Amino acid sequence: MTRLLSLAAFACLLSPAQPLELGVYGGQSRLSRAALGSIADTPGAPSDYSLDGGFRLGFRVTTNSDTYFGHEFGYGYSRTQLVFDSAGAQRQGMAIHQGTYNYLAYATREGRKIRPFVTGGVHFSNFVPPGASAAQGGGTTKFGVNYGAGLKIRVSPIFLIRFDLRQYGTPKPFPLFNRSGWLRQNEYSIGFSFVL
Repeated sequence: MTRLLSLAAFACLLSPAQPLELGVYGGQSRLSRAALGSIADTPGAPSDYSLDGGFRLGFRVTTNSDTYFGHEFGYGYSRTQLVFDSAGAQRQGMAIHQGTYNYLAYATREGRKIRPFVTGGVHFSNFVPPGASAAQGGGTTKFGVNYGAGLKIRVSPIFLIRFDLRQYGTPKPFPLFNRSGWLRQNEYSIGFSFVL
């Protein structure tokens, strides 16, 4: 019965009455609360490792109902820097891969030219340190929550431009000492989508 309900829900998401958006985006990823921890097992020791921001690329697949709501699945790749000392002089590039699901609530009905929206959802982040490969199972995977807002502008019947501001909250990766709190990753992006 559960399998049948899941199949019915999936079929509803892809039914022809619901517009489908296929899009790519690019932008900037900035990190706050980016201190990851210390290699010293001393209470209050300064953080030896932190992350710095970089660029972000990805794609999103969105299905919208005939009213004010939608569902979105996506993938994001962020290029960041792993900083090895508190002065920030020693750093090396690394990647963050993210898979996302978000629920969207629009301020205007489907079919309007301009559609502001708010969104919230869940994601996983795979933090791949320098020298490791995500394709070979490297990295540390953490699950988190995200939220944000954006604006979609329809520039033709089959093409739209979108702007997104999102924040991803994720537990800090890597087994370091004095690790506390969640990493906050902020996305500032512009995207282009085809509407089917």
